[in-house]
Amino acid sequence: MEAAQEAPDRPPLDVNALSDEAFLSASGIPRFTVVESTGSTNADLLRGVTEDPPAYPDLTVLTAEYQSAARGRLDRHWDAPAGSAVSVSLVLRPVNAEGRPLPTHTYSWLSLLAALALREALLETAGIPAELKWPNDVLVRGRKIAGILAQLGPMQGGAVPPVVLGTGLNVTLTEAELPVPTATSVLLEHPTSVDRTELLKSYLSRFAALYRSFCNADGDPAAGMAGGPSLHKRVEHLLTTLGQQVRAQLPGDHEIIGHATRLDDYGSLLVVDSGGHEHVVTAGDVVHLRPWTPPGGNPGTESGYA
Repeated sequence: MEAAQEAPDRPPLDVNALSDEAFLSASGIPRFTVVESTGSTNADLLRGVTEDPPAYPDLTVLTAEYQSAARGRLDRHWDAPAGSAVSVSLVLRPVNAEGRPLPTHTYSWLSLLAALALREALLETAGIPAELKWPNDVLVRGRKIAGILAQLGPMQGGAVPPVVLGTGLNVTLTEAELPVPTATSVLLEHPTSVDRTELLKSYLSRFAALYRSFCNADGDPAAGMAGGPSLHKRVEHLLTTLGQQVRAQLPGDHEIIGHATRLDDYGSLLVVDSGGHEHVVTAGDVVHLRPWTPPGGNPGTESGYA
């Protein structure tokens, strides 16, 4: 029987490095706050943009060493030991270079853009290749290493509502500390580094660059980004959900089982059921299913969860 893995050293985030003027200026971050503990960074920023909107401009950042009441999609509780994760939220007020607000239907791409930025940060900082799972997860070898939650803020005075975008990345969680067996952490993936400060800086730098490019293209996912392929192409290339048999669990206790084929222009997932009907999945939880062929049956019948 293997001995339990000891929890590694968990130094605090380097506030000086995160407050560096050159880093903040290059990333376009006007306000960066690090707190020791809070209930939820997303909840804090949602309260802030409601009570004092001018104090929370675009790309305001809040990160916490520990969250006691963090929530993921479908109001699931998310917890991690203090200092073991990157828990960060941003205020987004998407406008183009001329100051024109982006159409709110483009907001559905923001979670996928964040997942793409985090995937690049993991590769750059820790040497870990990751994939994306629709609509808002980052996976390594099929196990969840990070989740992203976008929440719409209030519409005030006729202005376009802001978005609060939260990201939770498991960094130094041991096997025993993982919330579910299908999760993983940077530590468990043989990384070149588990430096949370560098992971956070890389993520924010890459997100800011992709976000600005997306905004300046008026939220067009088909436009080239930062001198490379479009957001749509980049996401589809890394989206492990595509080509899978999936169960899409929709609001109102509805579900669709079928083949995930592609993303549409709004970032929605297109799923073709066994009857050949194409469904547009705009929100909900997606479970990857393992296809199998029963004796005398048709391929694609589910046998369990992937």
